[in-house]
Amino acid sequence: MYEVQQLIDGVWGAAGENSDLLVIDPADNTEVTRVPEATEAHVAAAVKASRVAAAGWAATPAAARGAALHRVADLLESSADQLAEAQTAEMGRPLGLARGGVEAGVGTLRQYAELGPIHRGQALAGNPEAIDLMAVQPRGVVAALTPWNDPVAVSCGLLGAALVTGNTVVYKPSERSPVSGWLLARLFAAHLPAGVLSLLTGGARVGAALAAQEVDVVAHVGSTATGRSIAATCATTGAKALLENGGSDPLIVDGDVDPRWAAEQAALGAFTNSGQLCVAVERIYVLREVADEFVDALVARAEALRVGPGRDPGTEVGPLVDRRQRAMVDAQVRAAVADGARVRTGGAVPDGPGAFYPPTVLVDCTDEMAVMREETFGPVAAVLVVNSFDEALSRAAHSPYGLSASVLTGSMTHAQQAWRELPVGTVKINNVFGGAPGGAAHPRRGSGQGFGYGPELLDELTVTKVVHIAAPGGPAGRW
Repeated sequence: MYEVQQLIDGVWGAAGENSDLLVIDPADNTEVTRVPEATEAHVAAAVKASRVAAAGWAATPAAARGAALHRVADLLESSADQLAEAQTAEMGRPLGLARGGVEAGVGTLRQYAELGPIHRGQALAGNPEAIDLMAVQPRGVVAALTPWNDPVAVSCGLLGAALVTGNTVVYKPSERSPVSGWLLARLFAAHLPAGVLSLLTGGARVGAALAAQEVDVVAHVGSTATGRSIAATCATTGAKALLENGGSDPLIVDGDVDPRWAAEQAALGAFTNSGQLCVAVERIYVLREVADEFVDALVARAEALRVGPGRDPGTEVGPLVDRRQRAMVDAQVRAAVADGARVRTGGAVPDGPGAFYPPTVLVDCTDEMAVMREETFGPVAAVLVVNSFDEALSRAAHSPYGLSASVLTGSMTHAQQAWRELPVGTVKINNVFGGAPGGAAHPRRGSGQGFGYGPELLDELTVTKVVHIAAPGGPAGRW
């Protein structure tokens, strides 16, 4: 069993008060760890330590900060198996997928290690006898609140970008994946001065207390409800809210594509990580002319996927993170069926231990159903048949979310129309996942605000200071 500790001002071991949080393996219900719940005093002490360390870390040369990230990336690369096993134990992720998340984190750290030292402002055209500059500076103290579904990759993005630009960080991983956060924090702390990174563990109460502290940025990846609460808090404190929150990402299947290939893409998008990805395919709009063959192929692919414990190398779909999440997914499926949807495969809670849920395909769905309107966050592909590409675009756009969308089409006209009209931050044509390694994400509406990942995240975590320098007046009139 893991013995997770907190890190405050360079000291490991701050215990919780009154109670610890229990983390259960979602594959077999065994105990993974008991995690200390940070007190208000711990939260205040961590923020104070970060504030004290901020000036020294901001004054550290950018190249030295980048070199520190490279050293952390080296440690993470050599610890990949340990981090992957922790993810599998606490949230059920198949080992191969978990290792992929660690590899993504290594790549992200190396990217920011290189980009940080060359992140700069600009000179402005002005009076030729003066100098006008736009200089970038760190924002100060960043509160980083990260999710459980891809804990290493997401944390590396926020921590790497914040630290390389000279900010100090108070890091609170999700209470559902605290072991991954603790192991990652240990790697970072080995190459950072005391106070530059603090680790707090605990649940929603700790996150809310941290967001309400005198920090300069609250960076949150997680649910929309939590993101809105953070935004409201930041409106009061004056901190910048950097949010990547929930989504209900659509997939459009045009009438001119190979329906079997489209079904493979849909299955990949809907069932990877048991559907527990913010950019998972949640709702599918398929043109009528290919609908029957597409659905048949999607059902066959779903039934062929091997469901099992994440530590089994043959597993393709692991359990959901816990039974609470499974109950939420199952409730949406049952509500859809009650309103007229049909289950083509899956759709039932299996007997036995753990939090398993089968890959599920629903047809005859409508726009009013929760599976088509809200974030399901489970291995459910909800299908609605449409009569035209314009109808698909219209229905896909009718959502309170704006994270991403995917379009499978052989028409360049439809591809152009889709990326221009869909009101989301990322549009993927003919590939449900993928994109440039340094690609940014810019969610909209209920899915958040501000850039996540990419070079643009460095801009989010710095402030711009405009400087005008002129020679002194008087008879001397020169420097």
